[in-house]
Amino acid sequence: MSKQDLLVEIGLEEMPARFVTASMEQLSDKVQKWLTKKAIPFGEVSIFSTPRRLAFYIQDVATAQADIEEEAKGPAKKIAQDAEGNWSKAAIGFTKGQGMTVEDIYFKEINGVEYVHVNKFIKGQPTLQLLTELKEIIISLSFPKNMRWANQDLRFVRPIKWLVALFGGEVIPFEIAGVETGRLTKGHRFLGEAVEVITPDQYEEALEQQFVMADPKKRKQLILDQIHKIEEENGWQIPVDEELLEEVNNLVEYPTALFGNFEAEFLELPSEVLITSMKEHQRYFPVKSKDGKLLPHFVTVRNGNAEHLDNVSKGNEKVLRARLSDADFFYREDKKKEIATALEKLKSIVYHEEIGTLAEKTVRVQKLTGILADQVELGEQKELALRAAEIAKFDLVSHMVYEFPELQGYMGEKYALLKGEPKEVAAAINEHYMPRHAEDSVPPSPIGAVLSVAEKIDTIVSFFAIGVIPTGSQDPYALRRQASGVVQILLEKKWSISLEKLLTYALDEMEAHSLVKRDISEISADLLQFFKARVKHLLTEKGIRYDLIDALLTNEIGNVSALVERAFVLEKEKDGSEFKKNIEALSRVINIASKCEQKQTIDPSLFENKEETVLYEKYQEVASKYSETNDEEIRFQLLVSLQPEIEQYFEHTMVMAEQDSIRENRLSLMKEISELAESFASVNKILSL
Repeated sequence: MSKQDLLVEIGLEEMPARFVTASMEQLSDKVQKWLTKKAIPFGEVSIFSTPRRLAFYIQDVATAQADIEEEAKGPAKKIAQDAEGNWSKAAIGFTKGQGMTVEDIYFKEINGVEYVHVNKFIKGQPTLQLLTELKEIIISLSFPKNMRWANQDLRFVRPIKWLVALFGGEVIPFEIAGVETGRLTKGHRFLGEAVEVITPDQYEEALEQQFVMADPKKRKQLILDQIHKIEEENGWQIPVDEELLEEVNNLVEYPTALFGNFEAEFLELPSEVLITSMKEHQRYFPVKSKDGKLLPHFVTVRNGNAEHLDNVSKGNEKVLRARLSDADFFYREDKKKEIATALEKLKSIVYHEEIGTLAEKTVRVQKLTGILADQVELGEQKELALRAAEIAKFDLVSHMVYEFPELQGYMGEKYALLKGEPKEVAAAINEHYMPRHAEDSVPPSPIGAVLSVAEKIDTIVSFFAIGVIPTGSQDPYALRRQASGVVQILLEKKWSISLEKLLTYALDEMEAHSLVKRDISEISADLLQFFKARVKHLLTEKGIRYDLIDALLTNEIGNVSALVERAFVLEKEKDGSEFKKNIEALSRVINIASKCEQKQTIDPSLFENKEETVLYEKYQEVASKYSETNDEEIRFQLLVSLQPEIEQYFEHTMVMAEQDSIRENRLSLMKEISELAESFASVNKILSL
């Protein structure tokens, strides 16, 4: 079978850097799936992207689909023919559907029954003819944000400016939004020119001659090599943030790294301010000495060659100097303000129109902080936690955070220390935003952790109380991230507090401030499901089998740390030789206990055989030891130690006895054992039995 290379490039106006990589990968993935679905063999796939293009190059694509010869099975012979041997409508319809006639039918016996069969031959279509369907793949691409342009109906990430589509040396003919495919691509906006691509294998080299490095991996490596060279030549340390590197890589087509300087006096600003100004606003890499001290230099990446770098450096220095001058002014002005003045301003800042002001939120968080501090036994640190809760948001009205929202918490800690607050209080102001993202750590201090949980729980519960609940991909207030943060903190701090209790405390506060807009029971149910989804995600990431997770989350979440420990116990035990037998015994108890309508005090005088007595006494022993330990491994072993007694009990005892008193007594014992077992997990939900 002959083969040709395939190249497609979508030329665009500059895309947002954060869209580029995902869009490139999406395009490649869709095309490969399409080729596979169409039964078109293909070889190595290369993907390309710059701010102005998305492209793929696939080698050794078959020039036609493979011919297919397959056997198709139809209705049984007794349905396909009548008694006289005439073909039925079912047989005729089957052959028509296969593109055949009844003359092509033959019979084959399967399990003693004869069925109609035909051999179907499908001629493979030419690949070039099929490749026009790439148009539909391109316009099906999805992006976080789309736009329309001119009089076009197409919604796309940015206006399409040119299209290259080649199969071997031939242009694949199609058109999108008035742009027809061809072989003309465009080089660097300022340094390059338009250039024809004669065959797909020339694409990358043709663009490099026009100052475009189309391969993002090569481009990123070049940036790193240039940064490392600057490091070595100057004896510096240049920390490379991977997210920043990815963004910078998607902002340039022909990278040249260079460095610039700023006045040493700006180093008096907090390092977070300097780094944020450089990274978030200018996309610069900060520079440090070998011992980790911030230096008055920066590294940036130019979208162009190495000509006139001095002028480029001076231009960047001028822009950064203006940024840092503003930051210096904000910092000096903020230091003049008192915390009490800032707190007064929170009364006029609306957090949410249905939830109230930041000052009102602060009151609720302070109350929750006090409750949680008692629950986790903070002791003397409780007063520090309450003070941290009182002033946690005061930096939000500072000039610095208004200009640089990324610095909330960081500046709160700095300003609190300047105003003489205890270092524990200042640290908690910063820590209460932690974890800020999935890879972030939990607050290291107990005070910061308590405040973080209180603040996040208040946020989540307040939005649920007014009916603002994340749905699908919509989560404008990042409630999922905050719920994950709560779960992560409860897990790592190993606090023996029920998550449901925390939610109840927060709901009580919502009611006390007349913020509840829905039925309390509905809110509670929604909150529980919401947090269960976060816990389920956590356990899945930790490799816990799905049915074990379901067994653990059938009832309340309770103590998150203990629940995760129980998950690991089940995951470890599930492959043991006794696991199936032990779980079946407990499951049998749980299933029959569901028939107990009214649990009553167990009366041993109603026992009719020794197996009832033995099980009851063993249960009492297990229950006593179970309540005395917090070790989930020991608790599991205690539960499964009931297995022999349970087996003997069912062997000699009919639970559903005719006499009411005996039946209810037996059901009550089953209920007691069931409740103990289910406090560990609803083991009857485990599937591998």
